Amino acid sequence: MGIERIATADDARLADFRDLTDVALRRILEPAGGLYIAESAKVIARAVAAGHRPRSVLVQEKWLPDVEALALDTDTPVYVVSADIAEQLTGYAVHRGALAAMHRPTLPSVTEVLDRARLVVVLEEIIDHTNVGAIFRAAAGLGADAVLVSERCADPLYRRSVRVSMGTVFQVPWTRLPPWGEARGILHGEGFHLAALALSDEAVPLDVFGASGHERVALMLGAEGDGLSRAALAASDSVVTIPMTGGVDSLNVAAASAVALWELRRR
Repeated sequence: MGIERIATADDARLADFRDLTDVALRRILEPAGGLYIAESAKVIARAVAAGHRPRSVLVQEKWLPDVEALALDTDTPVYVVSADIAEQLTGYAVHRGALAAMHRPTLPSVTEVLDRARLVVVLEEIIDHTNVGAIFRAAAGLGADAVLVSERCADPLYRRSVRVSMGTVFQVPWTRLPPWGEARGILHGEGFHLAALALSDEAVPLDVFGASGHERVALMLGAEGDGLSRAALAASDSVVTIPMTGGVDSLNVAAASAVALWELRRR
């Protein structure tokens, strides 16, 4: 790798990392530039192991040995800066020492992602990046085979999603799902039973649904507050709920995903 020490935050070589506020990344850099940001040597390593290509790396001097251990290609520039310059540049304190500007991979088709899958998670319009990252971590840790995200769902490769997922967004196959009119047909064509996790008087308790023996299940999760859309509920084959006590009617969507995945996977 090519190590270059840089002394000023306005150096043109650092353009990929300039003003990496949440709004700037969401609106400009990542979707338009074909990039995403991986934060920390551990996450960068997982991205590289998944076949993703770094365009450049930003690192503080004390974290340089961790980046050197990644054995990146010799044509990948590694920009070494002070902690003050890193914060001036990005707009926040870079506590994990290293950032990589990664080329976005081409997303696979839905059918490619569903191949050989038995339990998949479907995220509809979950706009909180923290929740998306936490759900990917639950999917990886509790045995889901893939994740499908709606067109308006938060980006799994957004910096916060990647960080919260601990890099598991790179190991769980995922792609974007078309609108429900088309998506339902694709999922049914692959033999999936669509289970909507939602509050409803007619909902089946999770443990009862888990014992029903469906061969392939697509677990549908909606945004905090509004939950799944009417179109999603209309597309579902079953509505499933987690029985609650103590006057609490529901869990955070990421926590609910973990509970549901544990119940369905152990069956």
